[in-house]
Amino acid sequence: MIPWIVLALFLIWPLQAQALEKYGRPLPSLENIDANGRESEESLFAGYFLTGVFAHNPSFAARPDNTGLVGLRHMLHLETDLYKQYLTFYTDQNFFSDRTNGWIELSEWDGTYALTGVVGHLSWRLQYERDTPIDRKGLAQAYADGLVTAKFQAVQDFPVWRRLLPNQNLTAYAGAGWLFHNTNYFARPDNTGRALFRYVAHADFDLYKNKVVLYGDVNMFTDRQADNQVNPTELDWIVGLAVRWRTSEVAVYLEQDQPLDRPGLVQKYVAVQYRMSFDVSKGDLGIGRVETAPPPRP
Repeated sequence: MIPWIVLALFLIWPLQAQALEKYGRPLPSLENIDANGRESEESLFAGYFLTGVFAHNPSFAARPDNTGLVGLRHMLHLETDLYKQYLTFYTDQNFFSDRTNGWIELSEWDGTYALTGVVGHLSWRLQYERDTPIDRKGLAQAYADGLVTAKFQAVQDFPVWRRLLPNQNLTAYAGAGWLFHNTNYFARPDNTGRALFRYVAHADFDLYKNKVVLYGDVNMFTDRQADNQVNPTELDWIVGLAVRWRTSEVAVYLEQDQPLDRPGLVQKYVAVQYRMSFDVSKGDLGIGRVETAPPPRP
């Protein structure tokens, strides 16, 4: 019941402008970098609602204990700027259903809460995530981590790009993180080991004016219980194509999660999803504006 209440609360919020994604995520950013400086304004609240269907899913589990198969995914992302782009709070609420149990009833709830910020080309993040089953008692996974990434944007960092490819752009970032608190967040898809370090890389190739975007994402974990705690033990990769119209997006993507250091369970699926963004800045509501008095008449 509680997950549906959370969904309803977010759905009644106004969905107006572009959501700002200032930190590394496997979804392509909805932000338009040519939006007349809009990204420099502080967001009172921004985010997106996402819903998708796992059209082909032979092995991607519907609960943290690897039972069931995901049928539907619903996600809510909400963020607010605490101090410009330097300090932002965000939360992600991810819900999954089990296609082997009627498709509709929710089976897993992943809640994420984080602080993040951007300084030049560098981004940082402190995050807590807890993944729990909804429809039955079972295994719950939780961790807290820190992540630092460096970002490259062709239009801004490669001046010739805009002249040669005025309707295209390339954005990429890469970085590493440390799961400093982890009691049972696993290091492989078969729920073995305990994750210690995370390595990430992401790229968005804007094919045409931020309306058609090809994107890819790589996420790797290491095992704190392994002899070598630095070598990756799991590789999660995504490749997708997104088509946008104003604040809406339709995407098709493939994800595969696989072990690297030994044979084992591989989880993969193909999904189709719809995403709608919103962004209400403090300036939109007159918060933080300094009103200047008109000059006195002579």
